[in-house]
Amino acid sequence: MKIVLAIDGSDFSKIAIDELAAMPLPSGTEVQILSVFESPVLATSGAVSMGGGLGNYYEDALSRAKKSTEEIVDRAVQVLKEKNPRLSITTAVVTGWPKNAILEEAEAFNADLIVVGSQGHGAVSRFLLGSVSQSVAMHAHCSVMIARKRGMNKKDQ
Repeated sequence: MKIVLAIDGSDFSKIAIDELAAMPLPSGTEVQILSVFESPVLATSGAVSMGGGLGNYYEDALSRAKKSTEEIVDRAVQVLKEKNPRLSITTAVVTGWPKNAILEEAEAFNADLIVVGSQGHGAVSRFLLGSVSQSVAMHAHCSVMIARKRGMNKKDQ
């Protein structure tokens, strides 16, 4: 079985990590822990006219975002290895739009299952803001597990 665990460091991602760690997984299961970060929205063309100052800021911000994302993934590896040391775990830290990148990485990994956390947005919030987990569930070419906080009821959504 091949599983993509898509996380972002939020409490909702921690729930997804814990849910996956608690699952009885078959021998030989491969897990790819994926985290997507969006690059800072800055125009690099302005860096040239400003003597490179903006370009340096952009590169620093990108580097900090990537480092923070890698730390999130490393913590998830530790949690999964503690619960199931026989798992084969790989990691991927990519830049892009989370909705698209998760689907692309899952397809490239040939995933059987994608595990994501749910932010618990209600219908209005989902309509206005969109939902990564909802988009992944609707467009994935494999099964999707959306992990929710236990005891969450409709008024919390």
